[in-house]
Amino acid sequence: MKKLDTRLYFITDSNGFTEEEFLYRVEQALMGGVTLMQLREKTRTTREYIELAEKVHQIAVKYQVPLIIDDRVDVALAIGAEGVHVGKEDMTVAMARKLMGPDKIVGATAKTVPWALEAYEQGADYLGVGAIYPTTTKVKTVLTSTETLADICRTVPIPANAIGGLNKGNIDILQGIPVGGICVVSAIMKADDPKQAAMELKARAEELKLI
Repeated sequence: MKKLDTRLYFITDSNGFTEEEFLYRVEQALMGGVTLMQLREKTRTTREYIELAEKVHQIAVKYQVPLIIDDRVDVALAIGAEGVHVGKEDMTVAMARKLMGPDKIVGATAKTVPWALEAYEQGADYLGVGAIYPTTTKVKTVLTSTETLADICRTVPIPANAIGGLNKGNIDILQGIPVGGICVVSAIMKADDPKQAAMELKARAEELKLI
C-alpha cells in the first residue's frame, strides 16, 4: 500500500557538502517534519548514486518517510526506494509505472494543464509544478505562473505540489491555491539549522492553510 503525504516535500542537493554533512542534514530535515523526500543527483555515476541512495534510504526508513529517486528508475529499483520522479526529458510516466509496478510512487514534473493531465492518465501519483520563483539549484528552470499552478491543481485529482525558490518568507503567494504541498531544496538544505527550517516552513504552510 502506498504511503503518500506530499505536504512538505524535501528535495536534496549534495553540492558543497561532505557526505557526512549531507547525511546529517538529511536526517535533521526528516526530524523537522519532512513528509516526502527526493534524492536528486545529476552528476554522479550509477555506482555512486546507488551507494549514496542506500545510505539516504536507511535514514528515510528510520523516520518512515518515503524516498523518491530523481530520474533513475534503475537506482530506485536497485535500492528498493519507495518511488521515482520523472521529468519531461526522462522516460515517460507510463514506462516508469510499468517498471516500478503498481505499488510504488511515481511522480512527474508538469508545467501546463495538458502536461499534467497526460502524466495523471499515465499513472502519476503526484505532480511537481514550477518553478514558481527562480531557483539557486543547478537545474534548468522555466517559471510557472500561480494561475497555471491553480489550474493544474483544480484539473487533476492527484496532489500537485508547488516547487521553485519557495521558503517560509514567500509561500504566501500560494494562499488560496489547492496545492498538495510545497517542494523545497535550498530553504532546508542550505539552512543553518535544517531541522528548525523544516519545522518553521511546515508551521508557516499550516498557518496559511496550504497543507
